[in-house]
Amino acid sequence: MTEVVIAVLSLFGTLGGSLGGIIVSSKLTNYRIEQLEKKQEKYNNLIERTFRLEERAEVTDEKFKVINHRLSDIEHKEE
Repeated sequence: MTEVVIAVLSLFGTLGGSLGGIIVSSKLTNYRIEQLEKKQEKYNNLIERTFRLEERAEVTDEKFKVINHRLSDIEHKEE
C-alpha cells in the first residue's frame, strides 16, 4: 500500500512539475512574441516614414528641375 501512495504522489509531483514548466515556457514564449511584434511595428513605421520621405524627395527634385528650367529660360531671354 505504501508503494502505491508513493507512486501516486510521484505521479502528481511529476505532472505538476511538467505542467508548471509548460505554463512558464508558454508565458515566456508569449512575452517574446509580444516584444518581437513591437519591434516589427517600429520597423514598419520606419519603412513607411522612409517611403514618404522618398516621395517628398522626388517631388522636391522635380520642383528644383522646374525652377532651374525657368531660371535658364530667364537667363536666355536676358541675353
